[in-house]
Amino acid sequence: MRRSVLFVPAVRPDRFEKAVATGADAICLDLEDGVSFNEKDKGRDLALALLSDRPSCRAEVVLRVNEPASELGERDLAALLDADVRPDALMVPKVGGPETIEALERRLAPRLEGLPLVAQIETASGLAAAEAIATASPNIAVMFFGAVDLSADLGCAIEWDALLYARSRVVAAAALVGVDAMDTPFMDVSAPEQLGDEARAVRRLGFTGKAAIHPTQVAIIQQAFSPDKQAVAWARRVVEAYEVNAGGVLLVDGKLVERPVIAAAQRILAVAEAVRGT
Repeated sequence: MRRSVLFVPAVRPDRFEKAVATGADAICLDLEDGVSFNEKDKGRDLALALLSDRPSCRAEVVLRVNEPASELGERDLAALLDADVRPDALMVPKVGGPETIEALERRLAPRLEGLPLVAQIETASGLAAAEAIATASPNIAVMFFGAVDLSADLGCAIEWDALLYARSRVVAAAALVGVDAMDTPFMDVSAPEQLGDEARAVRRLGFTGKAAIHPTQVAIIQQAFSPDKQAVAWARRVVEAYEVNAGGVLLVDGKLVERPVIAAAQRILAVAEAVRGT
């Protein structure tokens, strides 16, 4: 379950335990945007040291490297392959096409073969190839929508209407192969109500989670992506009615229920069960 991923700059390993304490489903040690150019080597060393001696935690620990085709990205990958560590997943920025994923997997083999990948869709070329990227490897675990870089590439505003098509394209690509769709961070940490509104909107669009850049954002995001009591009660009525009816169409609360609705109800119950288990 990946309702949230909280970014932690790799140069600030002291923030890791605080990040864990937020209850975030995933924590991303960031070597890219969160680290200045002059501190890239320091951040890389600190991230690998933390992965080598990290405390036990429920959260998935993700490492975001620099763009693999860049010199910095190659340094990140070389150091990761040389180190005796394995993150839970690798976040790959600015994926431009399936060839990026294919080349990366050749680079990671054999020591990190099978490592789950989080593909960031944040360029015009990446958006155009979203479906091909999603299907490039069975190790793609998350399709991540990056609004800031994409808006700069497209020359559009970072606003809901301007980015709706791009968001929908990423959701559709993730659904094509049944993987998670993670939405971009909400950049204004002083506007929790707006964050909640956006998180609920992207959930309705089909996203399964949203990134956070500050610990205070995590609880808001996770609440938005956790089914409430009313949704769970409805889903339970639907599934129970379906089981009694032994398949076929049926009426629940006066509304026609078919197989796609039943599948949605089953997903709600699965997420609710996972939330209870955290």
